[in-house]
Amino acid sequence: MTSRVCHFIPPYLFERLQPHLVEADRALRARREAGPHPVPQAAAGAPAWVVHTCHNTATLPGDVVRSAGQPASGDDAVDEAASGISATLDLYRSVYDRSSYDGAGASVSLSVHYEQGYDNAYWDGTQLVFGDGDGQVFDRFTKPVDVLGHEFTHAVTERTAGLTYSGQSGALNESVSDVFGSCVKQRLLGQSADQADWLIGQGLLLPGVQGRALRDMAHPGTAYDDPKLGKDPQVGDMSDYVQTDDDNGGVHTNSGIPNRAFYLAAIAIGGNSWEGAGRIWYDALTGSDVGPDTDFAGFAAATVAAAGASRDEVAAAWKTVGVDAG
Repeated sequence: MTSRVCHFIPPYLFERLQPHLVEADRALRARREAGPHPVPQAAAGAPAWVVHTCHNTATLPGDVVRSAGQPASGDDAVDEAASGISATLDLYRSVYDRSSYDGAGASVSLSVHYEQGYDNAYWDGTQLVFGDGDGQVFDRFTKPVDVLGHEFTHAVTERTAGLTYSGQSGALNESVSDVFGSCVKQRLLGQSADQADWLIGQGLLLPGVQGRALRDMAHPGTAYDDPKLGKDPQVGDMSDYVQTDDDNGGVHTNSGIPNRAFYLAAIAIGGNSWEGAGRIWYDALTGSDVGPDTDFAGFAAATVAAAGASRDEVAAAWKTVGVDAG
């Protein structure tokens, strides 16, 4: 299966903040997307996860620092990555009965301290990679647990629906990662859907930056408005859908539409998001009705079909954002 490098920070922000790394990042994408990435087989006795450090170089995966079952290292990025992957794996195992991203217990490889002041995190088809942030706009990318849950979910999507990373299917790919990243965060905090802030990457922006997070699932387009970052361009309704060749057809911009649909469904269903709307979205993602080229309407129909007693609430959520679930 061909894998696309899935970055947390959209290219339009990365290019604005770190233009000196753009060409190197494009080369990375080209190398990682050039061919298939086999699923690593879980060796007998292999730890559930392993965290490496790149020592602020671009060498991956780097040196092993901490594995599952070992005590805290004292390195904030390492220990945040360890806590985050533990919480993420527990969500998928305990709630969705899924063992790791491949469903077969693959050991998860994570690398921290990637590059110097790197403003991003990504899944590259084989591992999760996190930068330390530039110290001016962004803090460590291991700090918000939903960043880790987001990137891990790209691996889950790759090995289930395989949503093509372009246009509406690409926006769904991004949205699904936000959905389960938010579920990880809310579950860790013990929050019901109506108690959650629905912010993605809250705590990532440093003091002085005019913003609350990178994205707002409840109110797309309102997460930040800052001289360095610009204004959050996300949209939350099909009437505002952005047609563009940038960012693989606007995958980080138009993902606000299905993000808001999930938020609305979770609030309408009530209780907590990971067992309510999250269960429905997971069943749709892993079911036979969703595949690589599924668009918003197709995914909406799949969630309605998986919703059971919550069918009306889910259909109403999609209708509110302008998507006909059929």
